[in-house]
Amino acid sequence: MAQGKHSNISIFVPHVGCPHKCAFCDQRTITGEEKLPHAEDVWRSCTRALGEVSDPDDTEIAFFGGSFTAIPREYMTELLDEAKKFVGKGRFKGIRISTRPDCINDEILAILKDSGVTAIELGAQSMCDDVLLKNERGHSAQDVFDAARLIRSYGFELGLQLMVGLWGSDMEKERQSMEAIISIRPDTVRIYPVVILRGTRLGELFLSGEYLPMEFDDVVGLCAEMIERFEAENIRVIKCGLHASEFVEKDMVGGFYHPAFRELCESLIYRRLFEQETDRVKGCKEAHFSVDRRELSKALGQKRSNVIYFESKGIRLRVTGDGAEGRIRTIDIR
Repeated sequence: MAQGKHSNISIFVPHVGCPHKCAFCDQRTITGEEKLPHAEDVWRSCTRALGEVSDPDDTEIAFFGGSFTAIPREYMTELLDEAKKFVGKGRFKGIRISTRPDCINDEILAILKDSGVTAIELGAQSMCDDVLLKNERGHSAQDVFDAARLIRSYGFELGLQLMVGLWGSDMEKERQSMEAIISIRPDTVRIYPVVILRGTRLGELFLSGEYLPMEFDDVVGLCAEMIERFEAENIRVIKCGLHASEFVEKDMVGGFYHPAFRELCESLIYRRLFEQETDRVKGCKEAHFSVDRRELSKALGQKRSNVIYFESKGIRLRVTGDGAEGRIRTIDIR
């Protein structure tokens, strides 16, 4: 589960490109950005990053924060033309953009291809039409399938973004969405557990009691299951949880936010792996496992939560960081 060294130079383009105001959305809070970037801002960010990143060949310029292909065409090309100057020839690997599935067509993809874009992420959010409708998303699950197919035909890397715990969803629907995304075979996935923000439609529904979110621990368990399932299908999970942000922490009224959400999920994955092994030994009292040293803190759990969990079951858990990458090795169980 160790993460690679790939990095992004993130340039946020706020809500200007979105044709819909989704029930969950407040882009200013999520990105912390209000000012629209222009060519000089792209130049400044890329120039600074060239002097800071350790591996430009594995770094992409990433336009996030809104629906990039829905912004005014002249503005979109202004940003792309500047970014393209920093791609290739010992500079950055390419350009990554995020957009809505109903804002993709042949004309747009031709422009993106000519402008040096290498990866396109689609905000699918859910693959259940009733959930999309309730949350005022403005597109269907079929739009995701159609856009993904078209993006693939142009040779772009494909990413899909999934939002877990939306109004009207449940565990069964989340698993349906997961399986639908697997059937598309994207290269990457981002998992965003819902954060309910003040001033949004979802916030109003939550505060009125009409929207009752799932339990936090259930969502952590579900996202851990998704990480395992996607990675078993060779789909990279490049994000799980919103990035830590003072804006989110200030404006949230509920939902599934934690500054280290992915680590909670990965710690639970390790707990489940350890438990599979200890359950094989009747009356187990001690267990010693080895993991990749980069994964040791996750394996132990936040504040040693996995150690404490096994102690509550009468098992002394010992984990050392000298094992092979991406798996556990059983040293001793008795």
